[in-house]
Amino acid sequence: MLPYGRQTIEDDDIAAVVEALKADFLTTGPRVEQFEAAFAETVGAAHAVACSNGTAALHLALLALDVRPGEVCIVPSITFLATANAARMVGAEVVFADVDPDSGLMTPKTLDAALARAGGRKVAAVLPVHLRGEVCDLPGLARLAEAAGARLVEDAAHAAGSRMDFGAGEERVGDGRRGALATFSFHPVKTLTTGEGGMVATADAGLAERARRLRSHGMVRPEGGDPAWYEMPEVGFNYRLPDLNCALGLAQIATLDRFIARRRALVARYGQRLARLGPHVRPAAVPAWSRAAPHLMVALIDFDALGVPRAEAMARMRAQGVGGQVHYIPVHRQPYYRDRYGDLDLPGAEGWYARCLSLPLYPAMDDADVDRTCEALAEALGLQP
Repeated sequence: MLPYGRQTIEDDDIAAVVEALKADFLTTGPRVEQFEAAFAETVGAAHAVACSNGTAALHLALLALDVRPGEVCIVPSITFLATANAARMVGAEVVFADVDPDSGLMTPKTLDAALARAGGRKVAAVLPVHLRGEVCDLPGLARLAEAAGARLVEDAAHAAGSRMDFGAGEERVGDGRRGALATFSFHPVKTLTTGEGGMVATADAGLAERARRLRSHGMVRPEGGDPAWYEMPEVGFNYRLPDLNCALGLAQIATLDRFIARRRALVARYGQRLARLGPHVRPAAVPAWSRAAPHLMVALIDFDALGVPRAEAMARMRAQGVGGQVHYIPVHRQPYYRDRYGDLDLPGAEGWYARCLSLPLYPAMDDADVDRTCEALAEALGLQP
């Protein structure tokens, strides 16, 4: 079976975790800071704060910015639930932005419309999502966010290792030039994994320190006093990432460039093979400035024109041993958000959702796996491969 995503674990990864198991600290030990330093260097960030998962990273980012109940966070509707849920976790209200129907990304135009729908309420944060690893128009989004008095928090769960060039040289997602903070996920299907895990990256030392404090119950230890004494100025959370996970992350960082190169090669082969399937099947759009570390391989398919429902196509592919996934059901459709905000008209999100299908993509695949996937897709859709 070819799943849509799968972790790639090699001998060096196993050796690193075994070494950590034999060390003095399984958690809150030296590998945490080592992983943070290595990741910060990888993405060009001044500071990185490791945490238990990508949702925790989003929550910590909004807490660090002191987003308050009743304030507004703007979130694209095409994302995983966590992006919107993190706003609700701090008591903020969510205004959903539409997306470009061909890339799935929030754009300055869709952000401008969402800001208008905020209705005069204070917009505290804008959370663009680098879907698939492709980079949003950060300069355009940052200008609008700044004009609205909001901070930009990049949801880079898909984008560890992604880069961009807006005409002034190459930049790295998470380097802090465009947003206040960027958050990452290290779930097994991501470009690098710690099993579960997340990271907050920022150029701001104060934001990093607050995220680090809130990661561990909000505790502080005053300098120069009783070493057993601690205080809790505010309530925090147990969002720590154990040394075991950080050991795996350190080993994975060492292979990140190789993993990214393989993912890019697989995406390029997909592009060649999908081009043979006709006008109703094509890869999702890639912005001109984006230099993605590809997390997902999304094909946009006009299922209506082909007369094959997506669920049926996926079932036919699965019968041939090829998996797929949908990224994502528009979050504004979820019962919780519909009950809270009513029905919304976001045609870009609906257009993306109606056509998207994620195909298998992970470094251990070979070229023949891409060919097999495209042949299974063609057969499922009634096309010539």
